Amino acid sequence: MQGKIVKGIAGFYYVHVAESGVYECRAKGIFRKDRMKPLVGDDVEMEVLDEAEKEGNITALLPRRNELVRPAVANIDQALVVFAMVKPSPHFNLLDRFLVMMGRKGIPAVLCFNKEDIALGEKLAQLEEIYRACGCPLLFISVKEGRNIEALEELLEGKTTVIAGPSGVGKSSLINLLKPGADMETGSISRKIERGKHTTRHSELFLLREGSYIMDTPGFSSLYVNDFEKEELKMYFPEFASYEGKCRFKGCDHMHEPGCAVKEAVEAGEIHAVRYASYREMYEELKNRRRY
Repeated sequence: MQGKIVKGIAGFYYVHVAESGVYECRAKGIFRKDRMKPLVGDDVEMEVLDEAEKEGNITALLPRRNELVRPAVANIDQALVVFAMVKPSPHFNLLDRFLVMMGRKGIPAVLCFNKEDIALGEKLAQLEEIYRACGCPLLFISVKEGRNIEALEELLEGKTTVIAGPSGVGKSSLINLLKPGADMETGSISRKIERGKHTTRHSELFLLREGSYIMDTPGFSSLYVNDFEKEELKMYFPEFASYEGKCRFKGCDHMHEPGCAVKEAVEAGEIHAVRYASYREMYEELKNRRRY
């Protein structure tokens, strides 16, 4: 029998099997011997020990398509990167780091801005201008008023989606809306620092409908990109692609080189300055990482 791990707590793994429900399972000793740890999102083979009590053993892990470290989750089809339009206003560099991280993992992203109900029209226009060429779908929603939720549900259909983003932007509230009964704890925003309080305590996949899962993740306040070479970074900024090969120097890193087509595009407003500033900051971080 095959299923998908939807939750793991204290050595127990909860495996959802289509049309049969969720089984509480242990992983057989062979996994510890081979230093393999099952992850939420893993597709597994299992044996039923007690059908009435829904108990079983995981006997094999099926090959993983991808894997994230934080959160520890496997086989993600896409990432829903959620930020608030206001309260708190989006931290653009952090947002861009999420997009780079997903690009590195080969996980398609959907960029979703919440709290449209309290944002001014100028804010929406600004965000559209910055991210219209970022290479992923852009969606503006209001969890509070249910705006554009049907459009979001269409993007989630038939996929395993991980929600990524900082605390306080409405991720858990969004899951509660998409999956009534999830009863996820929603945290309040600290008025003093406008930073969300950590509310998600473990990774868990929620079944929206057969074949469609969604998972909330712990909120992040920082996100470092330091596991690849600085020369690779430009690959994860889709806006740069059409300018490749047009710079004066071959292999241009779009930083300090004269005759750089990307820098000229930034000056002309063809690439947004906010995105280019994120690129420069991450590039310098990668350049200096081995000095410490």
